[in-house]
Amino acid sequence: MTKLIPPRTKIYLVSAILKLIYGTNRKDVRGRHHYETLIEDGTSVILSVWHGQLLSIVHDLRNHSVHAIAGTHKDAELISQIASRWGWNMIRGSSKEKGNVAYKAMIQALRQSGSLVFITPDGPTGPARIPKPGVIRAAQSTQSAIVPVSVHSTSRWGFTNWDTFYLEKPFGKIFIEYGEPIIFEKDQHFNDCNKHLIEKMNNIEKNNLYYATK
Repeated sequence: MTKLIPPRTKIYLVSAILKLIYGTNRKDVRGRHHYETLIEDGTSVILSVWHGQLLSIVHDLRNHSVHAIAGTHKDAELISQIASRWGWNMIRGSSKEKGNVAYKAMIQALRQSGSLVFITPDGPTGPARIPKPGVIRAAQSTQSAIVPVSVHSTSRWGFTNWDTFYLEKPFGKIFIEYGEPIIFEKDQHFNDCNKHLIEKMNNIEKNNLYYATK
C-alpha cells in the first residue's frame, strides 16, 4: 500500500507523524553544555549515538546546523530525507558503499570551525555497539571532540534487525544525556581509542538509565 504513495508525500506524512509523536513526549535533556561550549570556542564536535537511539536525537536537534552521516541503503533513505527536511545536512555513505566519499565529506565538515557532526558509530549495518574505525580516525585527524550521547525513554517500540531500533511512543518521557567530550591524540593507538570510546558510551548509558529510573 505504501508503494502507491508518492515519495514526497510519504516523507511529508512520516515527518508529520514523527513530529507529533515526539512532540507529545516530555524531554529531560542534560549535558548540552558539553558540546555547546566547544562549538562556541571553535572546536568541532562529533555526537556519537548508537544506531538504535538516533531518532530521538534527530528530533532533539531539528533545525540545528548539523552534518550527519547516513548509509546508502533503502532503510536510511527515508530518515535521511526527513532529517534534511528538519534542517540537517546529510552525508551519504557507509563502510560498504561510498565510504571514502562520506569520510572525506565528514573531514571537510569537521575542519570548519565549531561544526557539529552526528554519527552512529555502529551503523548502518552493525555489529551493534561496535564502533567503525571512521569516527575515531576522523576525530584524531581533525582533533575534533567526540561527545557520547545516550537516550532512554519510558515508552517505546523496538524493531529488531541487526540491532534494536527504537521509536518512542506518544505521551512518554525521553531522557537524553550528552556526555563529557573525548579528545584523542593523533598518535594514540586505534585499539586503545576504540576501547575508550566503547567504555564512555557504556558509562553514559548507565548514567542516563540510573537518572531516568531513580
